[in-house]
Amino acid sequence: MRRARLTAGDDDMRHIPFFRWVLTAGFMLFACSAGLYAVESGPELPATRQIDLAVVDEKADGTCRVQWSDPYEKKTREGPYHCDAGRSDILKAPNFQDSRGYGWESGFMFTEGPNRGDLDDSKASSGEDFTTSDTLLLLGLLLILIGMVGGNLRALPRVLGVEAQLVRRATRLAEAAGWAAEDYARAVDAVRDAGRHGSLDAAPDPELVRSLWVLREAGPQAHRAAADARDLAKRLRPLLREAAPAAGLRNRLQAGPAARADAEVAVTELRRLVADAERHGLWERFAQTSVDLLRGQDADRATIAAGTDFERDPDAYRRLLEALAPLKAAARPEPLRRRRRRR
Repeated sequence: MRRARLTAGDDDMRHIPFFRWVLTAGFMLFACSAGLYAVESGPELPATRQIDLAVVDEKADGTCRVQWSDPYEKKTREGPYHCDAGRSDILKAPNFQDSRGYGWESGFMFTEGPNRGDLDDSKASSGEDFTTSDTLLLLGLLLILIGMVGGNLRALPRVLGVEAQLVRRATRLAEAAGWAAEDYARAVDAVRDAGRHGSLDAAPDPELVRSLWVLREAGPQAHRAAADARDLAKRLRPLLREAAPAAGLRNRLQAGPAARADAEVAVTELRRLVADAERHGLWERFAQTSVDLLRGQDADRATIAAGTDFERDPDAYRRLLEALAPLKAAARPEPLRRRRRRR
């Protein structure tokens, strides 16, 4: 029972914000990457110049061996290189007009620094240029994406589910309030109907005595509970109509922007009313009032109990009848759309 009475706020307390931590970790990695980019002072690239390369051997993926003239060592050098596999076939062996049967490619040679005379193979060094900052940046962006998408997908059913659950609880509260007010009005009307055909004089009318006995057994708290029930039902029903778009995802999608905005306001007010009802025990009061006012349904047993109680204190019955007689017809709440289930 205690578990069933936990509110939505208690559920939020037990919720583990996994995607929130993922998002936080992503932003931290992103910040670290930005910091490394700021403090890293990469070495200035050495100067290069474009030269012609003789392609000695070449594979389909562009991996090749080339020869070039090194003006610094004053000799022809040969080494591995990554040629452009998509260049024209005219520049490849054996189509290229070269007496040695080599192909042609263009590349860049370092003109300064310790690697002077070597080729600048950008494709071979591209993997080495992937720094720690790049790794942190990509990992951070991935975690941010996972945190935002996963968090929103996880939060959407929770938010919609909490609002729908609140609307259902408010609907049940409105039904309980309506039933309590209706049962009290029915009991008062039964007294007035019996009073028009009988009295409490020398020969008390059994039906009138039984109707009064039901109200006596319910006690004065039934009148107060019925008044509170009528007031609460009048406040809940218009709010429930406005909060209809919050009752489920389908209703929310079918409603317009204005209706959804009104629903948010109505849900806020419903949350307050339901919380107040739980804090003051209105659920239990309404249920107990309905139970007390339904005791007269077993007419035979109720008539015997009422007759015995009337003989013990007839003046109390007369005072109760006098208190009810001048009143107007008992106020009844707006009829409920759902059919009440008697248990």
